[in-house]
Amino acid sequence: MADLPNCPACNSAYTYEDGSLLICPECGNEWTPGPGSDNGEDTKTIKDANGNVLTDGDTVLVIKDLKVKGSSSVLKMGTKVKNIRLVEGDHDIDCKIDGFGAMKLKSEFVKKA
Repeated sequence: MADLPNCPACNSAYTYEDGSLLICPECGNEWTPGPGSDNGEDTKTIKDANGNVLTDGDTVLVIKDLKVKGSSSVLKMGTKVKNIRLVEGDHDIDCKIDGFGAMKLKSEFVKKA
């Protein structure tokens, strides 16, 4: 068997390659192997407007009025956004906002609550 790293989620030794992904058959975790990192963690940290590190599941507040693209409504300053998910890209926060639905936000326009 090849020298594949253990699963970062359950530490199983039964991982296998599928294209560019590594897969754990015991817990179903999929990850891409990084150079020199066996834990599958991203090195990029996403910070809010005040420099606090954001994580999945955090609650944030919008710090300025934001126009909603494709709509005439505005997301008001002080709107609380619960249970955020961090994603790759320009708009690095994926969330659902009551009254607006699913949207993506930039971390520079929010602060950790």
